[in-house]
Amino acid sequence: MFDLDDYLKVRYAVQIEGFSRRAAARRFGIDPRTVAKMMTFSVPQGYVRSKPPVRPKLDPYIAIIDKILVDDKSRPKKQQHTSKRIFERLRDEHGYTGGITIVKDFVAGVQQRAREMFVPLAHPPRPCSGRLRRGAGRDRRR
Repeated sequence: MFDLDDYLKVRYAVQIEGFSRRAAARRFGIDPRTVAKMMTFSVPQGYVRSKPPVRPKLDPYIAIIDKILVDDKSRPKKQQHTSKRIFERLRDEHGYTGGITIVKDFVAGVQQRAREMFVPLAHPPRPCSGRLRRGAGRDRRR
């Protein structure tokens, strides 16, 4: 995967220095089609899934897990289910045959999406212009 610096170097070589796309591909050791994509998009594109991952063993039990997690919201913190306990209930009460890891990952994802998020609002001080105000830098004891 290429980062922003690679994009900037390739785009600079083609647009400013006048290299052809093929010459830029040779210079940076990448495929010409990659250079074409870099010229089309100014920043690297992130990966976006077209559909959610398929979990054939867990999908039939997602409604049960959601119900357990919703019921836990009305309980005290100490009485709420852990992901291991949810796995044990699925296995014992509902005949789940999958592994614990997929249950843990699913529960962690649900809990993370349900958590409140706060973005800190901080304004750093303005940088100094380099000039001193009149009389601010002098010694006044003279």
